[in-house]
Amino acid sequence: MTNAPISIDSIRYEIGGTSILNTMSLDITEHRIAIIGRNGSGKSTLARILCGLIQPTQGRVNIDQIDVYRDRKAAISRVGILFQNPDHQIIFPTVGEEMAFGLRQLGQSKADVENHVHQMLRQFGKPDWYDRAIVTLSQGQRQLVCLMAVLAMGPKVLVLDEPFSGLDIPTTRTLSAYLDPLPQTILHITHDPKIALTCDRVIWIETGTIVQDGTPNDVVPAFLNAMNTAVDL
Repeated sequence: MTNAPISIDSIRYEIGGTSILNTMSLDITEHRIAIIGRNGSGKSTLARILCGLIQPTQGRVNIDQIDVYRDRKAAISRVGILFQNPDHQIIFPTVGEEMAFGLRQLGQSKADVENHVHQMLRQFGKPDWYDRAIVTLSQGQRQLVCLMAVLAMGPKVLVLDEPFSGLDIPTTRTLSAYLDPLPQTILHITHDPKIALTCDRVIWIETGTIVQDGTPNDVVPAFLNAMNTAVDL
């Protein structure tokens, strides 16, 4: 799978006259990208705009030459997202139903959907999860269900909105082992400098504005220096 070019063209986002994201333009072709910043910097808003879940006040985002907000059907086969809390993403009571939902949106037949879900469960070593009730799963297991459901749709880009937050170290390590070898372009929304250091490119935003954009070795030390001297009120 080749990297899908991402074009962020003069996007801006406001709520009630308050600017959340200032005018921002980026071209992204790297394999692994971190978007870092403090809480409230606009990272999660940017993640949702990148996936076409909310409409920017101005501008557009194209992934693989598809406008992700205006062409939602095409977008869901180009880009998927993992939220911080899987319970904000899961809407069905069983694993099989949750994983089937996106495939039905793509127009697959009932038989194809069922085969595809079982194939994905076998690929992740969870063949017995098809009828498993979501309520019986841990948070880490629910996050894995979300990942499998997204990957079943074959996206070229995966946006991670701090999906490791609240997970223990072993669960984080296990999920990372699933994510690291994926061929998809991954944009990791995070405030964790350790994650940013593993990426090809780091984009630091604060109060909706790009502060610095470059290699991890350039951006992460500057970010850490700023955070260590910041006053939090």
